[in-house]
Order: sequence, then structure tokens, then C-alpha cells
Amino acid sequence: METRKTKACVVGGTGNLASMLIKHLLQRGYSVHTTVRDPENEKKTAHLRALQELGDLKIFKADLTDEDSFTDPFSGCEFVFHVATPVNFSSKDPERDMIKPAIEGVMNVLKTCSKTESVKRVIYTSSAAAVSINNLTGPGLVMDERNWTDIEFLTNEKPLNWGYPASKTLAESAAWKFSGEKNIDLVTVIPVLLSGTSLLLDPPSSLSLSMSPITGDEFFLNGLKEMQKLSGSISLVHVEDVARAHVFLAEKETASGRYICCSYNSSVPEIAEFLRQRYTHYNVVSNFGDLPLKAKLTFSSEKLINEGFRFEFGINEIYDETIEYFESKGLLKDEESSCE
Repeated sequence: METRKTKACVVGGTGNLASMLIKHLLQRGYSVHTTVRDPENEKKTAHLRALQELGDLKIFKADLTDEDSFTDPFSGCEFVFHVATPVNFSSKDPERDMIKPAIEGVMNVLKTCSKTESVKRVIYTSSAAAVSINNLTGPGLVMDERNWTDIEFLTNEKPLNWGYPASKTLAESAAWKFSGEKNIDLVTVIPVLLSGTSLLLDPPSSLSLSMSPITGDEFFLNGLKEMQKLSGSISLVHVEDVARAHVFLAEKETASGRYICCSYNSSVPEIAEFLRQRYTHYNVVSNFGDLPLKAKLTFSSEKLINEGFRFEFGINEIYDETIEYFESKGLLKDEESSCE
């Protein structure tokens, strides 16, 4: 007689982390549902069609703005992983384009979970951007799960790209408030900058950011520098470790609260120096203007490690795999054709 598979739903299957999470769930024998806005978009769902070869994966149409659209995808699921989030860095109105949709999205997901008897735990993907942004001075600051980004600072000062950290902070806060009121078993995973590899056809922006000292891409390099200025560090984690952490925290009965997922803390100049020494055949950018050499803070994953989780990828493996991915896409030039 066939053993009944544990069923889980991953909200937002077209994303980099979501697709890696789906892969890990299928490899562990889960039956997986995933939601996408447009199942007919061949380019955005090609990686999901490929993952269907690994196991039982069903793709559902759902939209974060439509609470009723999650009823069918969540039906029979023990775990719901809410990975999707609206991102629009070019927005002139972050309140309309990122903050309100992020809060509405997490509320619609949780409302449906509260009405779905099969759901035992919700695992919500937050962000380091919901932890570390403040007007404190470093270096030497250590951020853990007790820390929250200073919303007053963000909304008053409105630094570059402030809408994204505001959306993640307010959405996670709303999730905790609602789950407390409805007695939902909620765990939040707080990853730093995702790097490593990807199942997507085009590089996710997180990988392009982490690779910008090598590619010299001005848009992403400026983004990486602004990230250090705003968040206080450039901290990295392999996307596979984050996917594994999601599954680990879903299955770990004693897990509760927030969990920072970070394997390496650094700064842009320090990462560039590491890249220069390890990958000598690439011309790595070396001039970062007045950007501080040292990060003002570090993220601690002590809570996650104390639960029994172990990171599989260090900084060497993270960048080896990221470079391999970029090379496979023909996105890296040799040093003769690179420029600083």
C-alpha cells in the first residue's frame, strides 16, 4: 500500500528561492503545490515544468491580491511556504507598489491558512532588510532575531530603495500580529543576500548583485554599494542552504519565531579582495570610493544553528557555484575584455 505523501504549498513558484525550495521538497518525497500568477507564461514556468520530472508537482494560478485564489492550492497541505513578495525598485510610489501589496499578500495567505484545517504550520520568508536597517553606528553591531528595522527612520529619511525594507518589515509585523490573533503556527525565515546557483533561465537580481564586482555591471554594483550603506553589511548565504532551512524549520516541531539565515558576513571591499585573490583570471573592481572597508554589523544565525541546522556552503563554495552559473549563461568576460 502506498504511503501518503506529506503535501506542501509554495506560494510564488516562479522565484529563485521558491523553485529551489520546490526542488528540495520533491527530493524529500513531498507532494507539492505551487502558485504562479500566469501558468501559461512558458518562460516563467519552464523551470517548474522541468521540476515535475522529480515528483508530484501541481501548478496553480493564484494572485496575492485575491484571497479566494489560494483555497484550492492550500487544500490538503500540511505546510504553506509563503515565499512571494512584490519587488519594484523603480517605483515612484513604494507605498502603492510594494508596501500595501506585500501586507495584503501575506494577510490573504494567512487568512486562507486559518480556514484550511490541513495546514499545521506556515513558513514565511522575510528578509534581512526587516532586521538591520537603523541609524545606529558600528562597527561591531550584532543583529539577531530580536532586532527589527527602524520603520520611522525609513519613512522619515526615505533612503534609496527604502520601499523594499519597509514592505518586508511591515508585512512580517502584520503576519506576526494576525497569526497571534488566529493561533496560527508561524515561523519566519530571514535570509541575507542569496547567492550560489539558480534554476531560472535568467540570473535573479540577487546573484547579479553578488557577482557585480566581477562583472563590473554598473547598475548592480551601485546596488551592492547602496545595500551596504543602507543595511550595514553585505552578508551572503547560498540559496540551497536557505531552501534547506525552510524545510528544516517546517519539520522541526520545536521551531518557533524568527530565524536569521546567514553563513557569511562581509563588506563590498572585503568581498572584492576575496574575489581578486581566489579568481585571478577575472579583473575584479577595486575602487569603491568612500564606501567603508568594514561592515558596521553582522548577522547571527546562532538560533538556527542551535536548533540543529548546519550550513553546507561557505564563501568559497558560494562563489564557485555562482561563477559556474554565470559562465554557463555566457555572462562572464575574461580579464582582457573586462574593465574596472
